[in-house]
Amino acid sequence: MSLKTQVFKATDKHVKSIGRTHYYNDVLWLALSGGGIEFSFYGTKAEITIKGDSIATTGDNLTRIGINVNGKRIIDDQVDKSLKSYTVFESDTAQNVTIRLIKLSEAAMSTVGIQEIAVDAADGIMPTPPKLHTIEFIGDSITCGYGVDDEHELHSFSTATEDVTKTYAYLTAQQLNADYSMVSYSGYGIITGYTENDHKLTTHLLPNYYDKVGKSDGKFDDTLLPQDLPWDFNKFVPGLIVINLGTNDDSYTKEDTGKQMEYTQKYVEFLKMVRRNNPHTPILCTLGIMGDRLYPFVKQAIKHYTHETGDSSITSMKFDVQLAADGYAADFHPSQVTHSKAAKKLTAHIKEFLKW
Repeated sequence: MSLKTQVFKATDKHVKSIGRTHYYNDVLWLALSGGGIEFSFYGTKAEITIKGDSIATTGDNLTRIGINVNGKRIIDDQVDKSLKSYTVFESDTAQNVTIRLIKLSEAAMSTVGIQEIAVDAADGIMPTPPKLHTIEFIGDSITCGYGVDDEHELHSFSTATEDVTKTYAYLTAQQLNADYSMVSYSGYGIITGYTENDHKLTTHLLPNYYDKVGKSDGKFDDTLLPQDLPWDFNKFVPGLIVINLGTNDDSYTKEDTGKQMEYTQKYVEFLKMVRRNNPHTPILCTLGIMGDRLYPFVKQAIKHYTHETGDSSITSMKFDVQLAADGYAADFHPSQVTHSKAAKKLTAHIKEFLKW
């Protein structure tokens, strides 16, 4: 039997949004790593039309997307056109199908929109049910999956080799059966971005963009900058927040106690900001995969914060520093092996911490 093709927009009625998304001009826009959608249907065919921003036709660091059908990646592509359609499923017989589309690359370079979803299915499409838990991850290049598909430590950054689904964060969410949201930018920190000249890079401070939909050179529909859009924290209320920031700050603070204390002080301020926007969520502060020198100062920040506020639902965990034996990705970033090990440690810690 042939089923009639039905066309849907990526609204909450039809898809489950993953991460921070923004619906604008009938298109669901994604900026941050790990943003996406998931939906299911019973039918014979599915096609997804993607809308690129101006970077898709002019830039180098194009958005990379991954589309999974029933848990298996079917499409892995960089969006190099203003409109691009993908046939993601086709069968002679109707089947139960779950489709997940994820933005694999990070926000800073480019954004992407989901224009429409066309399916041959009698009952149309529906959002997948919410998972048991919810986690927000706040981080830097490690959380973005910087270079994870390029295991040559002397190679440099490219969105083509970023894949957030291979990171400790994504794997932890999977292992805990959790819906997630990620706020992560390569090179960003609490008091400075990554620097090689001992000067602060104050354009790359994550706290400046934590309450925004994202931060990008790309614009939604070539008109809206994600950093101009406030994020509505009621849209996703996490059961846990994991902060993994300090690796880039360490490029500036090094062994300088004064600078390390400044990091502690600003970390306390950031914890207050996170708490204002998430009044009841336990917070877990982590550090260590690419070096753990600032970890004692993370612990100090938690101590100061708790003393000042009386809020004791904040704790910390130190990751193991990556090992040369496990290989490195581009620019000495963590390899897939390192990410897997980190996910295992974090998952075990969260299970113990929250009894999940």
